[in-house]
Amino acid sequence: MPAFHEVTFPLDIALGASGGPERRTDVVLLGSGREERNARWAYSRRRYDAGYGVKSLAGLQAVIAFFEERRGRLHGFRFRDRLDCSSAQPGAAPSPTDQPIGTGDGDTVAFPLAKSYGAGETAYRRPVAKPVAGSVRVAVGGVETGDFTVDAATGIVTLASAPAVGAPVAAGFLFEVPVRFDTDRLDVNLTSFAAGEIPSIPLIEIRV
Repeated sequence: MPAFHEVTFPLDIALGASGGPERRTDVVLLGSGREERNARWAYSRRRYDAGYGVKSLAGLQAVIAFFEERRGRLHGFRFRDRLDCSSAQPGAAPSPTDQPIGTGDGDTVAFPLAKSYGAGETAYRRPVAKPVAGSVRVAVGGVETGDFTVDAATGIVTLASAPAVGAPVAAGFLFEVPVRFDTDRLDVNLTSFAAGEIPSIPLIEIRV
């Protein structure tokens, strides 16, 4: 049975990866020359190619071992997107007020992590299901609290007590992307005894 393995793709190789978000939009050209556009996906989906990050024989062997353990496309895993892996602004450390994750109603204690892109009505809110363990900070009513637990496998923050009605709940965190290999085959090129490369290691984001 397919499963999700709570392990991270080798970080040194991920650093050299390329890729980013993908959308699925239908575009129909009308007779008048105008367009009708419809978004087929509510959330973007990220694709990466990690082949560029393999620079040594050790890195090559690490990727092959990781691929074999995941059984190719069968099992999912974590991937650190170095361009977008934090709730904070570029260059800043996560703070407990980085991202709003909910508002108190006097009863709810569980809040899913999320990251917003943009502001106002056009902002895109991205669910974050794979926070980095130990990186999550939480604030209730603008004041940091340590009275919470976080499920690193789902991104759900559970407070020890329900926030008061109207109290904003926010969080800061590092996070990773749930992905799988998008191939069942790795083509390895051994250019010399001490070095090699894998021309392409395609990865694709999955929903968990």
